[in-house]
Amino acid sequence: MSDPTSGLKYRRVLLKLSGEALMGEAAYGISPAVIRRIAGEVKNLITEGAQVAMVIGGGNIFRGAGLAASGIDRVTADHMGMLATIMNSLAMQDALERLGLFARVMSAIRINQVCEDYIRRRAVRHLEKNRVVIFAAGTGNPFFTTDSAASLRAVEINADLLIKATKVDGVYSEDPVLNKDARRYEKLSYDEVIGRKLGVMDATAVVLCRENNMPLRVIDMSKPGALLRAARGMNEGTLITEDRS
Repeated sequence: MSDPTSGLKYRRVLLKLSGEALMGEAAYGISPAVIRRIAGEVKNLITEGAQVAMVIGGGNIFRGAGLAASGIDRVTADHMGMLATIMNSLAMQDALERLGLFARVMSAIRINQVCEDYIRRRAVRHLEKNRVVIFAAGTGNPFFTTDSAASLRAVEINADLLIKATKVDGVYSEDPVLNKDARRYEKLSYDEVIGRKLGVMDATAVVLCRENNMPLRVIDMSKPGALLRAARGMNEGTLITEDRS
């Protein structure tokens, strides 16, 4: 669903951000400067005519799997993690609205005194009205990551592209921090990502993309303009599709 008048190859995109991406240089919580910068990148994309949805993790506050490892019941820990994603989503909504955009937080669990319940048709309608839709609380179920939630929501809203924002400029053969000779891939297939255990997203998320032919691009969100370049179909980061030829 490209828009030839704007230069966008992908008009409806879903951006997946980790909770850690909001911390900046801090060890915990949300960096106001970072969240303002990300909101500005989203505004640039909206200005170009894109429809933008977002999924934000909660690892800067609570990570369900980590809490479970420390002895908390896994279901309880995952519910705590869902609440953390709602907090991050509300912060992002505020940052977007301060830039003059309209944004809606839609939660997979009922907490409708602070945000809307997730209803697919309503979410699509928000997007059609050029509102940024932020999907919170993951899938609403324990044992599923926010990566899986991002893939699921991207498929449900018929997104043209799922963008995974990370701290590195694509997918590498090894951790580039530990091995400076690690190879960065420009293109990969879903099966290569799963078979080589490249750790882009969890396997459930990648399989969802594969089964629904949802293109996935991994970018470095700290690079100015990376989000817009990805939506324009430029060679930014790593593109993961069914056929990488």
